[in-house]
Amino acid sequence: MVRELAVRGKKSARARILRLLYRVDLHRPLDPDLVVHGAYWNRGVACNPAAIHAKALELVPRLRHVWVVGGRHVGRVPGGVEHVVAGSRAYWRVMATATYLVNNSSFPGGFSKRDGQVYLQTHHGTPLKSMGLDQRRYPASARGMDFGKILAHVGQWDFSLAANPHAAEVWERVYPAAYEHLHLGQPRNDRYFTSTPDDVAAIRASLGIAPGSRVLLYAPTHRDEGAGHFSPPLDLERFLRETGDEYVLLVRAHYFHGTSAGLAKTRPRVVDVTGHPRVEDLCLASDALITDYSSLLFDYACLDRPIVVHAPDWEAYRTTRGTYFDLLSGRPGDTPGAVSTCDDELIGLFRDGGGWDSDASAGLREAFRARFCPYDDGHAAERVVRRLFLDERSPRNGSGPGPGPVTRMDGLR
Repeated sequence: MVRELAVRGKKSARARILRLLYRVDLHRPLDPDLVVHGAYWNRGVACNPAAIHAKALELVPRLRHVWVVGGRHVGRVPGGVEHVVAGSRAYWRVMATATYLVNNSSFPGGFSKRDGQVYLQTHHGTPLKSMGLDQRRYPASARGMDFGKILAHVGQWDFSLAANPHAAEVWERVYPAAYEHLHLGQPRNDRYFTSTPDDVAAIRASLGIAPGSRVLLYAPTHRDEGAGHFSPPLDLERFLRETGDEYVLLVRAHYFHGTSAGLAKTRPRVVDVTGHPRVEDLCLASDALITDYSSLLFDYACLDRPIVVHAPDWEAYRTTRGTYFDLLSGRPGDTPGAVSTCDDELIGLFRDGGGWDSDASAGLREAFRARFCPYDDGHAAERVVRRLFLDERSPRNGSGPGPGPVTRMDGLR
């Protein structure tokens, strides 16, 4: 007990010293070329901030980029990428002196945004489930949330990246503040338009997928009541046993479950890709997506490949978490493709007559893509870089979908 108290005392004293040094650093001049990035609550180099970083290296090479990562995730940072550990002395120094802050979630520790600093909130997907202040109506999902802190954080944003008009409308209501919406698309989706069939073949080979396989990416979202063990709402073994040997299932658990889905090593034709660093590569490697309420379904629509919504707990999810539209309604623009509400229905879609890839599901996918991918065309990262770092104001994309993707799988089967 005495030892624990001593350790706590040392940590508290260190934290006080770091905060004192941070307040001193707040009086240092801002570095006009320093950019600090963060993603997924310090989990590594990923998502929209990573795409913006990569494009900025090309277009504005004078900038210095530093990533904030948690101590447990340092090993996930690619070689050659400068980073600081969240809460460290180096972290507080860059947070005090960077001119640009880019994040898809939030920076840790309660930093004080200075005059002259520019904060871009990229978000990390299109909202289907209730977010921000809307969660106050759903106590089960809002447990432990401090809405005062959320609003204080939002008040620091200068820009909020809008993946589509729906997202912008939601962000404006649930995160009220005086920031500017950037209707420029999602930089992380650029890869869907710039990759080639050779790139896709290389990704498949790296995953050990045999030529000729039909690859299904199964990516269910996190359930608020299931923060621990990954328990998918689908019998994986039965699905593969009853749908045929041609299918390979890539299983991607939510990052809240860590880097593994905890699947049995002996399961044939199942590949645990939870720890794969780039979900975009997994989407490119697949012929179809099976998901429920994951925001990945909005990104995947860019590829114009089949999306199957498997949602056996839809009514319970809507009641406890809240959603912005009825994903299972079958209405064009709301439903992205075929729908199943039990394992029997899902198995039937893939076993009996190709219901997962029908003309009807293609029509739904087209309407869904028009609604949720209107700005995505392979150039979102460039538009963001030019607006944020070069202050170039280009016109927003048109209201319709961008050019068709160039990475269809037809020639790879």
